[in-house]
Amino acid sequence: MKIENRTFDELEIGSTESLRRLCTQDDMIVFANVSGNHNPMHIFDADGDGDGHNEAVAPGLFVGSLITAVLGNLLPGAGTLYRAQNFVFHDRAHAGEELESTVTVTGKNDADFTVTLDTEVRRVKDGALIVAGEAIVEAPRKKVSYSSHDLPGLIVQRHRHFEKLQKLAEPLPALVTAVICPEEVNSLGGALLARRHTLIEPILVGDPDKIAEAAGALNEDLADIEIVAETDHDAAAHRAVALVHEGRAGALMKGYLHTDQVLRAALDKEKGLRAGRRFTHVFVMDVPGLPTPLLVTDAAINIAPDLKTKVDIVQNAIDLARSLGFEEPKVGVLSAVETVNPDIPSSVDAALLSKMAERGQIHGGLVDGPLAMDNAVDIAAARTKGLNSRVAGHADVLVVPDIDAGNMLAKQLTYISHAEAAGLVLGARVPIILTSRSDDDEARLASCAVAALHHARQHGRV
Repeated sequence: MKIENRTFDELEIGSTESLRRLCTQDDMIVFANVSGNHNPMHIFDADGDGDGHNEAVAPGLFVGSLITAVLGNLLPGAGTLYRAQNFVFHDRAHAGEELESTVTVTGKNDADFTVTLDTEVRRVKDGALIVAGEAIVEAPRKKVSYSSHDLPGLIVQRHRHFEKLQKLAEPLPALVTAVICPEEVNSLGGALLARRHTLIEPILVGDPDKIAEAAGALNEDLADIEIVAETDHDAAAHRAVALVHEGRAGALMKGYLHTDQVLRAALDKEKGLRAGRRFTHVFVMDVPGLPTPLLVTDAAINIAPDLKTKVDIVQNAIDLARSLGFEEPKVGVLSAVETVNPDIPSSVDAALLSKMAERGQIHGGLVDGPLAMDNAVDIAAARTKGLNSRVAGHADVLVVPDIDAGNMLAKQLTYISHAEAAGLVLGARVPIILTSRSDDDEARLASCAVAALHHARQHGRV
């Protein structure tokens, strides 16, 4: 957007301008960090005065700063400098409310080129006056124009989507989960943390001595948690699967053992957890700056999936996305190009998956492909390429061509975009929670929350 100022000579008594701004939770966090004011009254998930309600009151000077946006951008605009400003606060603004700030010229001083303006901020919904005052500014004397796009963007690095998923899952009955070989502090600590948040009720399957040693390092008491003794990792994985068959567990969780040991037991043709679909993996990713979680599949199990496997990959991801609150998940099937090229097999598979969804062979979501990464997630890129679909630019699920692409995409989002990732294996009779030793507490909690929500939906509880 091009912004042009008004010089002192151009200003007239009665000139007025306004700007509207939605006051968000992220605004409160940014202001707390920039100002150093960490008053919990202004934080969306804190009860600042102990009354049992989270306030999320917009800081007074944050509301006042919205007036400076009008002064600096519109009236007088670029080149304006403050001399004085006073405020009288008449009401409070809160996160989630739209505010309108207005300035009106009331006087001009030719001696020092200062301008006096009435200033106010009102709540748009009901017109309530939040703050009123008067500003004295030095007005610009030279004409200046600039582009607002020249200012670098800012993304708040917090994981609101995982916080929301945890809050949705915590009221559900704790999901009884067989935790396989939680024999070191990270795997045991993750399971116990999820228990404290009422996401799971763990049954610990593994070497009792090693589990006890890990609990000691964590200063945790396991007296009221069931421990099933199995010192061999392969045997522990098979015993955990048996707990599912016995109806004692509704999920599996990987501890301190190799992923392939868990999957071998779950895929056993006679005693495993096959349910008719291919086992597939989904990363549910909380990427700062994105409006919703982003699902990436398959980045961990299927190395070079054929078309039949990709059908299960897509359907499993759609089912999980619906469990997380997506009413009609938008699935972008990725390739290097957005047109079908017979020399690029992934583009052909993507087109076939899209057509299969149109014919009802894949159901519950919208599927489109081939899409390149840019036009799958960015609407401007999709429009530039002339793509007109409900998925292009708005994908909730990204289906990658193979494990190489998926693994690189997930790790780029994690280590460059500061995303958190929750990993889940689908296609089995129960969710299989895959965690890594490098996962932090946020990722471990989110993985358990995702499993609990998916299990609840499968059993008609949400």
